[in-house]
Amino acid sequence: MIASALTSASVPALCLLNPHAANGRCAALAAPLREALPQVPLVLPENVTAARQRLLALPEGSRVIVAGGDGTVHQLLPALVERRLQLALLPGGTGNDLARALGLARMDWREALNHAQHAPASAMDLGEVSTPGREAQLFMSSLAAGFDAAIAGRAHAAPNWLRGQPRYLWATLAEIGQLRRYPLRVEADGQLLYDGPSLFASSLNTPSYGSGMPVAPVARIDDGQLQLLRVAAFGRLGALAMMPLLLTGQHLRHREVVLSSFRTLRLTCTEPLPLAVDGEPLPPATDLSVRVLPQALGVVR
Repeated sequence: MIASALTSASVPALCLLNPHAANGRCAALAAPLREALPQVPLVLPENVTAARQRLLALPEGSRVIVAGGDGTVHQLLPALVERRLQLALLPGGTGNDLARALGLARMDWREALNHAQHAPASAMDLGEVSTPGREAQLFMSSLAAGFDAAIAGRAHAAPNWLRGQPRYLWATLAEIGQLRRYPLRVEADGQLLYDGPSLFASSLNTPSYGSGMPVAPVARIDDGQLQLLRVAAFGRLGALAMMPLLLTGQHLRHREVVLSSFRTLRLTCTEPLPLAVDGEPLPPATDLSVRVLPQALGVVR
């Protein structure tokens, strides 16, 4: 864990740009960033392994500017945490839910870059999901489990011309056509919350996921807990009717939609449960544990 407040600004040690973010559109920032940051090395890594190696070679506590989206940051989390690096984000993805939580989503790249160079950093929480026989995965925004994870998988493979929420809406309509309900047992902080069919039971660290859906309005990235969003086993018509509520943040008025806070969570299912972390698909599992990691990452807000 890191200190709860990292108040001093730090000269960036590196600017890492993901040329594949936003279906390749983020690559257009390379030339402007080279001009704006003549003293800061700009790296366009070939793959995730190369990107992590560059971060692991930095002095502990260095500030790193990352140009990309939620998927980019998710892939870098292990190295960022291991080296206790400060993350200064330039939003450049299709989802950008972390950027929303950090207050950066409405900035253009020049404003975000100035902020990344000069603003102080503070600590945010992360989540961690563990499944038997697999390495634990960190997440900074969300762990989707069930229907919404299946949507994330479809969105991941959606046509390149679809961006942002339209990409997720396309995936949602496709998934509703093959709607499945999952027999879930949900235990939070050692207490049984629910045992029965559900559409999904997902964990949120940020107020939004799925490219801006405001599903967890009380979520905070620095409160030492995560939010569990559990949705009952709706049919196709019910799921369709729920979508406008999710998009406008009105879903919590429905008695079959429950939002609750937790520090540790266990989900078990009698069939493989689709999973996705920060919008990135994971292999399905029948047993998983989730926990919050308080103050695990330094970020510039």
